Amino acid sequence: MNNIVIEANNLTKLYKNFRAVDSVSFSVKRKEIFAFLGPNGAGKTTTIKMLTTLLTPTSGSIRLDGIDPVRNPDAARRAFGIVFQDPSLDDELTAYENLEFHGVLYKVPKELRRRRIEELLKFVELWDRRNALVKTFSGGMKRRLEIARGLLHHPQIFFLDEPTLGLDPQTRNHIWNYIKNLNREEGITVFFTTHYMEEAERVAGRIAVIDHGKIVAEGTATALKKQTRTTSLEDAFIKLTGEAIREEEASGLDQMRMHHRAWGGRR
Repeated sequence: MNNIVIEANNLTKLYKNFRAVDSVSFSVKRKEIFAFLGPNGAGKTTTIKMLTTLLTPTSGSIRLDGIDPVRNPDAARRAFGIVFQDPSLDDELTAYENLEFHGVLYKVPKELRRRRIEELLKFVELWDRRNALVKTFSGGMKRRLEIARGLLHHPQIFFLDEPTLGLDPQTRNHIWNYIKNLNREEGITVFFTTHYMEEAERVAGRIAVIDHGKIVAEGTATALKKQTRTTSLEDAFIKLTGEAIREEEASGLDQMRMHHRAWGGRR
C-alpha cells in the first residue's frame, strides 16, 4: 500500500492573469494529521477546492489515495469526507435525516447506513438528539454533526476547512479531541486549515504555510520556529507571511452545495 495518500505536484490555478495557486507541491502520508496554513487570500481555499473536485486545476496533478480527482471525480469523492468552514447542514431536517440524505447520496447500502449513522451519532454524542431538528442545535453540536456526516461513507481522507471558527474554546477543544481520536481509532488521514495557531501546533504532525499562492515553508511546528528563530508558531507564521491584513476568502455553504451538485450532475 502506498504510504502517500494526498499528493499535489506543481498544482496551479489561474484566473485570467492572476495566479491564485502557483506551482504548489506537497504530499501527506497515510494516517497523518496535516495542517495547511495561510493568510486570507493566500490560496489555501482554492487549493482545497481543487483537492476536493470543486475546481479544476489549470495545470499540475493531484492524487487522492491513488485516484486522479480530475479524471475520476466520483471515485475521488468516495475517498474523502469534508467539513467546510461555514455550516452546511439542512436546518429543517433532523440530525438523523441529514446523515440519511448524505448516505443515500453516497450510495451507502441501507443496513450499513443505519449502523453507521447510529455509530457516528454516538461517537459525536448526538444519538439522544437524533430526532431533533438541526435548527435547534448549538454551533458546536452542528459542527459535531458535520463531522459525523463527513465520515459516514468511511473515507480514507478527511478535509476540514476552519472547522472550529467561531466556536468557544471548550467546544474547540472538544472537536479536536474527536478528530484526534478519529485519526487514532480509524486511521483516517486529516488535512485541515485553521486560523488558531495553537490548534495547528497541538494537533498537526506537519504544517505547510502558503502565501501568495506558493508554499513558503513546511515542517513540524518545532522546525518552523527554528527556521524563523521564533518562540511561537504564531510569530513564525507572521515572520513567514508578513503583518499585512488580507481580504477574506469565500468558503462554506456554497462549497457544500457545489459538492452536492457535482455529485448529482454526474449521476
